[in-house]
Amino acid sequence: MVDPTNHNQAGEVAPSTVDKQAPTVAEENAPTTKEPVATDIPTANTPDPKAANPKVNPDAAKETTAPPKQEKPAAAKAAPAGDKPAAKAAKKEKPPAVEDKPFVEFMQQDYLPALQTAIKEQGIQDLQLSFAKQKLPVAGLGSAEECWQVIGSWQNGLRQFNVYFPDEDITGKKGFSCNEGKRPSTLESFLIDERKITLDLLVFGLVQRLNGQKWLGRN
Repeated sequence: MVDPTNHNQAGEVAPSTVDKQAPTVAEENAPTTKEPVATDIPTANTPDPKAANPKVNPDAAKETTAPPKQEKPAAAKAAPAGDKPAAKAAKKEKPPAVEDKPFVEFMQQDYLPALQTAIKEQGIQDLQLSFAKQKLPVAGLGSAEECWQVIGSWQNGLRQFNVYFPDEDITGKKGFSCNEGKRPSTLESFLIDERKITLDLLVFGLVQRLNGQKWLGRN
């Protein structure tokens, strides 16, 4: 009986189990053009299922979780209500009104010069003005007490007027009298209904009174 011929003796190499299995495995896992099918063949891009499982690998959740978005730096906070810009510099205080000066100072420095100018503007060029404390030149009073007066005259003294300040205060009682070469007229009140006495009012009131006497302008 003839012994069966050995593959090695015949110069042939017996196929290994790998060669036998390779075509089968390749055929089973080869992709088809019909439908995409997932395979069990591991690739370099496929993570290890155990490594990607957070239950098995605690660090998996850290690796797979997207990092939180970084918030943009908040804008500079508004300054607290108490830190408001410095208030504007306080306005300069107004200088005191001329009417607030001491009585005699106001009369000499402000009232007489203003009155001189106003009467001259009415055509009186030889006006003489003075401010003095003397007796009231009113008929029938005899030796009356002295008080501060503004005395004005022109036409060589033929026309004269007096403004009286018995309270030594421009806001107090005031009187007026005039004469034209004769004895002074009766004392009358002057600017008694005005709530506020100012330099302009004292000048305007006297000019109006003299004009009513028909002493100014072409009168």
